[in-house]
Amino acid sequence: MGAFFTALARFIDRVNGAIGRAVAWTALALVLVQFVVVVLRYVFGVGSIILQESLVYLFGTLFMLGAGYTLWRNGHVRVDVFYRDASPRRKAWVDALGVILFLWPMCAVLWVMAEPYVAGSWAVREGSRETSGIPAIYLLKTEILVFIGLMALQGLSLLIHSVATIAGERRP
Repeated sequence: MGAFFTALARFIDRVNGAIGRAVAWTALALVLVQFVVVVLRYVFGVGSIILQESLVYLFGTLFMLGAGYTLWRNGHVRVDVFYRDASPRRKAWVDALGVILFLWPMCAVLWVMAEPYVAGSWAVREGSRETSGIPAIYLLKTEILVFIGLMALQGLSLLIHSVATIAGERRP
């Protein structure tokens, strides 16, 4: 593997790492906002649509933008029948083929399906159906495309690392 590809893979890893660490804080925000919603509702008898909707935004952000980080940290679910006891080289083959045969085609399908959906939302600056809701659903839907991009890029990094392992150029 050339120095360019190694540097590219490391750059992608750093980007997804930084995004993942930043987005992890939304988990804390999610818990705190949910706590506030419960206290407001059951202690004070007050409901807040904007707080309720912010939970959806936080949850979506956490999972959509954190998915590339999770792939980088090898945290996604996989069938361990072939993988668990495999040698590092065989694991690299499984990872490389998984990116090429499954991850990238799924990213392509998702992009084709999501792009018009997101573009339509941006065209009308889609907002909440509720009067006092968050008027930025188009931003939440944009996270779908960001998710696809981060996953595809992390797949490229995984492929580069896998090819280097297969070629014996680096230890996994």
